[in-house]
Amino acid sequence: MDLNLSSKLALVTAASQGLGKAAAIELAREGCNLVICSSNEEKIAKAAKEIEKISSSKVTAIKADLSDDKQIELLFNQINKDFSGVDIVVNNAGGPPLSTFESVSDEEWEKAFNLTMMSALRISRLALPHMKKQQWGRIINISSYSVKTPVSGLFISNTIRLGVLGWAKALSDEVAKDGITINTVCPGSTRTERINQLIKNSAENSGKSLKDAEKSMAASIPMGRIGEPEELASLIAYLASEKAAYITGAAIQVDGGATRGY
Repeated sequence: MDLNLSSKLALVTAASQGLGKAAAIELAREGCNLVICSSNEEKIAKAAKEIEKISSSKVTAIKADLSDDKQIELLFNQINKDFSGVDIVVNNAGGPPLSTFESVSDEEWEKAFNLTMMSALRISRLALPHMKKQQWGRIINISSYSVKTPVSGLFISNTIRLGVLGWAKALSDEVAKDGITINTVCPGSTRTERINQLIKNSAENSGKSLKDAEKSMAASIPMGRIGEPEELASLIAYLASEKAAYITGAAIQVDGGATRGY
């Protein structure tokens, strides 16, 4: 399927690894030029080179700490100077740490809110003027299936990601008339560095092999396996395209059927 993205510029945040990197790779393969950012300058530069090797896209790597509003402003100053705006935004940030309610301090709540929610708000606010001017735009938030099914041990994520979902739905109403869609993708257990570490920790704590620990993690998933980053990235690329022009305000899980709700 030709998604007609070859003339578009996409910003993918936290794209040095994991789901952000997978989204960037898929958009590049579909012809998008990219701006990718991460707080780790070395890793984001390496990711840019890797993506350029496997696509014909131009990739610009920028160091930016998404929890810092000044760095987000500088990111967009460079984007507006070099490209005059972005057509597609993929809002992504590292997942909040494992937590229970009583273990989370006020400082940790504020830190997670700033990184997970405020980064998406700030980036989208700066991207919207160009999108409105051209009467076309896509904002896609990478969230978690925890917005539909609370996940044990992810108290911060269960709480703050719902705020992002509410904001995205409200924003989709405001900008639909401008040809801009706002959608959220909700991955379940997906093979990233974080999930691999959780599998390793489980194996060490239980005395199981890595293979058996992964099977235990996948046991509650109807498809019986961990998802692959490319499976989420394919949905992101579709939502970024004109093929998905009538989809907005949606929150779509990619979780192998793990969400236990309608």
